[in-house]
Amino acid sequence: MSDFTSNFWSIYVSAISIGGIVFCVFLLWFSSKLKMSTASDNTTGHVWDEDLAEMNNPLPRWWLWLFILTIVFAVVYWLAYPGMGTFKGTLGWTSQGQYEAEVAKANADLAPIYAAFDAQDPEKLSGDPKAMAVGERLFMNNCAQCHGSDARGSKGFPNLTDKDWLHGGTPDKIKETIVKGRNGVMPPMAAAVGTPEDIRNVSHYVLSLSGSPHDSVKAALGKPKFAACAACHGPEGGGMHAMGAPNLTDKVWLHGWGEEAIVAMINNGKQNMMPAQEGRLTASQIHVLTAYVWGLSNNPIAAKTK
Repeated sequence: MSDFTSNFWSIYVSAISIGGIVFCVFLLWFSSKLKMSTASDNTTGHVWDEDLAEMNNPLPRWWLWLFILTIVFAVVYWLAYPGMGTFKGTLGWTSQGQYEAEVAKANADLAPIYAAFDAQDPEKLSGDPKAMAVGERLFMNNCAQCHGSDARGSKGFPNLTDKDWLHGGTPDKIKETIVKGRNGVMPPMAAAVGTPEDIRNVSHYVLSLSGSPHDSVKAALGKPKFAACAACHGPEGGGMHAMGAPNLTDKVWLHGWGEEAIVAMINNGKQNMMPAQEGRLTASQIHVLTAYVWGLSNNPIAAKTK
């Protein structure tokens, strides 16, 4: 890891770059001073194909000046840009600065388009085909990597096309999630539930809450032990939006279904994180994206874009 945090590579690249230029200068100087012994007809004595003789003529002037110009260009480039170790260059250019400038320009160019969307609430905006086309591109560029291009998610990543919401599915809650991100944590609950047998009984009780296949005897034994889980999931297992606790009475299983999956969840807990988009997207982009995500499960126009 030290290879990536030390300045060795900066020094290494700088040394090679300087060495290359110095060698080029030396080569030009040396070739101008070197005098080769030639015959009276200015040939070196090397002949190919019987009559093709090697001459000892100097380099063409245009080629020589082009060589010198490349050396001058390299020196000017080093002075202007950060090409020499930790030297930042006289222009103060950075790739991050260029990226931010390009993003700012793009946002300024797109501002008139978003201005027409800002005045509409997300519910109404989700019915605007033009806004949803923009929202789809925002989703594909920023959200599809986790939630999928069809927004149906996968194991560990919520499906955004149904009405099952960990933190609530109102436009305000969706916008809050996009802006601030989410850090969902379920702590290991094995010690609170009891023995391994108790944990398996609780898993069957959890399965029973949604009418999933289960052992009714084990479920009955696990019901009293579920009290350790009720603080977050509620006494009836209906979940709690304020804590992001899933509803256990439906058949939506974010991290896997079945006895073994539930036992593993109780024993090991789980931590999920959605990164905040604040700072990456503008307020107008978040507004359109909120309308798009809300519309996936509430408005056929947004859903139709998928």
